[in-house]
Amino acid sequence: MALSRRTGARFQASIWPGFVDAMTGLLLVLMFVLTIFMVVQAVLRDTITGQENELNALSSEIAELARALGVEQQRTTSLTNQLGALNATLDDTQARLTEQEAIIASLSATRNRQAAALESADARIASFEEQVAGLLSERDSARDQVADLTETRDQLLSEQEALNLALATARSEIDAQAEEARLAAARREALEALVADLRAENAETTQQVGVLTAQVADLESALSEEEAAKLAEAAAAEALRKRLENADAELTAMTMALEEQRARAEETLTLLAAARQAEEDLNARLAAALLEGRERVDELQSRLEAALAQSEERIAALQAQLDTEVTQGNETEASLQAQLSEQSSRIAALEQELEAARVDRTTLSTLEARLSQALIRVTEANALEARLEDLRAENATLSLELSGSEEASAELRATVDALRQALAEAQANAAARTDNEQTLEQRLAAALAQQTSTEATLEETRNQLAAALAAQVAAETALEDRLSESEQRQVLLEQARDQLEAESQRATEAQRQTELLNQQVGALRRQLSSLQALLDEAEARDAEAQIQLESLGSELNTALARVAAEERRRRQLEEAERQRLEEERQRLEEEKQRLAGQNQDLERYRSEFFGRLREVLGNREGVRIEGDRFVFSSEVLFPPAEAGLSPEGRAQIANVAAILRDVAQDIPEGINWIIRVDGHTDNLPLSGQGLYADNWELSQARALSVVRYMIEDLGIPPQRLSANGFGEYQPVNTDDTPEARAQNRRIELKLTEQ
Repeated sequence: MALSRRTGARFQASIWPGFVDAMTGLLLVLMFVLTIFMVVQAVLRDTITGQENELNALSSEIAELARALGVEQQRTTSLTNQLGALNATLDDTQARLTEQEAIIASLSATRNRQAAALESADARIASFEEQVAGLLSERDSARDQVADLTETRDQLLSEQEALNLALATARSEIDAQAEEARLAAARREALEALVADLRAENAETTQQVGVLTAQVADLESALSEEEAAKLAEAAAAEALRKRLENADAELTAMTMALEEQRARAEETLTLLAAARQAEEDLNARLAAALLEGRERVDELQSRLEAALAQSEERIAALQAQLDTEVTQGNETEASLQAQLSEQSSRIAALEQELEAARVDRTTLSTLEARLSQALIRVTEANALEARLEDLRAENATLSLELSGSEEASAELRATVDALRQALAEAQANAAARTDNEQTLEQRLAAALAQQTSTEATLEETRNQLAAALAAQVAAETALEDRLSESEQRQVLLEQARDQLEAESQRATEAQRQTELLNQQVGALRRQLSSLQALLDEAEARDAEAQIQLESLGSELNTALARVAAEERRRRQLEEAERQRLEEERQRLEEEKQRLAGQNQDLERYRSEFFGRLREVLGNREGVRIEGDRFVFSSEVLFPPAEAGLSPEGRAQIANVAAILRDVAQDIPEGINWIIRVDGHTDNLPLSGQGLYADNWELSQARALSVVRYMIEDLGIPPQRLSANGFGEYQPVNTDDTPEARAQNRRIELKLTEQ
């Protein structure tokens, strides 16, 4: 139609169709540009809204991760505190165990010192015994030496007496044979002088020998003086008869013999004096040594017995204490071992939890690293967003520059300015992340209304132009009469030329403005392309960040699920432990009640047992009831210092056993009862020479004698009896009187529970 209009323009004088075509094309271009701006605005709004939602989601996830991290850090701190408390408890337990070991070591050292002291005392006793044996051997050797000296003295006395008899016989024979002796007067005088000398010497010798004999006679004497004199006289007479056959030779020999005998007598006297002195010294030394040895032996024996008794008492006490300490140490060690095992299991569980927490912490660290990377990428996205804002600002600047350009027509300039202002406001509103769609729609409606009014104005102008054309036609019709056809054509041609020239100018101006608008639209399209590329890149980065955030979210969910499962498992374990402790407490309470009931039953049977014993035995002397024990005096059951039961004691124990059998039939099977027989003595020590070394053994033997009699003769089951000996160390009366010691010598029977 437009072509028909153009082709018919030569035949028509109206320029309206071309103007309409130009305005239609311009409006189409404006509508296309406005549509592009609206699409770009919608895309930018959706992108910015999506990025804001993603940033909010990232912020919430970061806050959730921070909260989970804080919870894990608190839990890790709590586990660390628990581990420190357990380590402190373990150190305290180890310190207590070390103290117990030190106590055991000190007790062992004390026992070793006591054993060493006992060995030293044994060694000293052996040394004293060796000294006594040496002294006894010296005494025996001295006695042998005294015997030898006595024998030598007896021989000298025999020889002396023989010489005296020989001289007496020679004197009588010389008187009888005076004539024969005359020839040898000189010899006789010399012999008498020699004999006188010999007699003097013999007298001295006899006196000395008598003294020696008197001194030695107290020790050992073999022969009397008369028998020795008779034997000596007989021997001397026989020797003198033989020697008188040759007087000179005999006298010479006698003189020489006398000299020799005198020398021997002197030597013998010297030896006898020395022997006597040695014997006296030896006897004195021996007596002193024996006395001292006996005193020392007695003293040592008494001291040794006292030391042994004290050592045995201390050893027994230390042994009992050591046994008690060892038992307590074993119990403590067992309890400590149980506590250590429990602490070890708890530590192992805590270490597992700590390891899991460390794994979670590692996972959280990884998540924190990834979160930091995500934050870096979010920062990059924010930078891209800032860059997008800059581009938008540049776009606004370009739009402002574009709005400042001149337009061909006032209507198009106003329309373009309104559109650019609406676009700038829409971009500003998009940059501020506010929803201004309604304002934009209102402005768009205003622009459309303005366009509609412009179209109405154009229609009115067109109508006015049509009216003008109609008037012109009317005028032309009116002038047809006045002008000739050529003038009319000339006028019409001039008017058409003017109009065509004006229309050409206007068309050229519109074409120039259209080209300018096309250039601006191209520039806007290029900017929109760059913006679209940036948006695509930002969307790709956002998609990658979203993937990483989803991965981090899944890992965080896994870690939270693991933490929740661990927390649930810990709560289940705590609940199970609480239930176990509650069951254990209930079981202990029931056991306590059962034991209390058994104790009440045992108290009742004990009361019945002692009541019957009181009825049977009555107020018999030496038998009494003290609390929960039945006490027999040792004089009632045993002879003094013996452990065998007397007939009266057997009768007393038989009465007790009969009552015990009657009462035992009524005691339920669940009560584990026992008769404990305790033996006690006084504090007087035994001599150690009898059957029992001390009061410990005597008290144990007496208690064991009662138990064996009740088992073997009275038929009491052995598992219901217990024998214990306490010696003198649990007295009921601490006074040092015979009455107090009589009270302490006792046998106690006690019905109790194992």
